Amino acid sequence: MADDSGTEHPEPLSLTEAEFEQLVVDELDALPDDMVDGLDNVIFVTEARPEDGSLDLLGLYEGVALTDRGQYGFGELPDRIILYREPLMAHAGGDLDELREQIHVTLVHEIAHFYGIDDEELHRLGWG
Repeated sequence: MADDSGTEHPEPLSLTEAEFEQLVVDELDALPDDMVDGLDNVIFVTEARPEDGSLDLLGLYEGVALTDRGQYGFGELPDRIILYREPLMAHAGGDLDELREQIHVTLVHEIAHFYGIDDEELHRLGWG
């Protein structure tokens, strides 16, 4: 699609919630076993957008990092890793392969927070 200046802009991706969730599951399955085997009491969810409605945040880890856990036992609510569908699709610029890549990077980024790796270290490692 071109704008008034003749500049081409990709058509936005149009995926159902179920189609997006399947991409997340596929990318989660593609991650190395040693990355996901240590995940304990973590659920993965998708939501349309962050609470503030912005398109800036692609994912979020809600929980207590493994490195910060003291007494951790039965009855703990699961940590959550949230992937935001609309921001990820907007960031992909209409390219399904780019969306898969962004989901992959976001999963690695949020899983790293579970393991206690902060944003500064993630940026240093190229996963920012």
